[in-house]
Amino acid sequence: MTISTILIGILDVNPGLLFWSAIVFGALVFILWKFAWGPILSGLKEREDDISSALKMAEETRAEMAKLKSDNDALVASANKQRDQIIKDAKENADRLIVEAKENAQVQGNKVIEDAREMMNQERTKMIAQVKKDVAELSLGIAEKVLKKELSDKKAQEGFISELIAEAKLN
Repeated sequence: MTISTILIGILDVNPGLLFWSAIVFGALVFILWKFAWGPILSGLKEREDDISSALKMAEETRAEMAKLKSDNDALVASANKQRDQIIKDAKENADRLIVEAKENAQVQGNKVIEDAREMMNQERTKMIAQVKKDVAELSLGIAEKVLKKELSDKKAQEGFISELIAEAKLN
């Protein structure tokens, strides 16, 4: 068989075969149109609607995500600003507390020094008074022993010592 015989066999038209082929094709189109075409088209329409709603939802979600991102960026910026303000306030408070503590320490140190000076002055005054008293008693004792031989009366001795002390002025 050659190609020309094959082509002649294919191109040979048989009217009975053509009639029955047209009838089968028409029945097939009718069955598909009646039973398959409607569900296929409704399925395609439903799928198109689903895809359209999914795209619409994706667009809405994208817009919402952009809004949330801008809100989030604004919140982060606000939080950073508040953090910076809190840090600045805390630093200022710490510096102020340090200055106040130094001033209080200086004031208290000066008070302690002043109190110590006052206490030293009081102690010195007490010591001078005690030394005067001890010197007077010692002088009295010595004078008493010395004058005991000369004076027989104790009152006369004390009067004489008081005169001597008044003249001596131990300030």
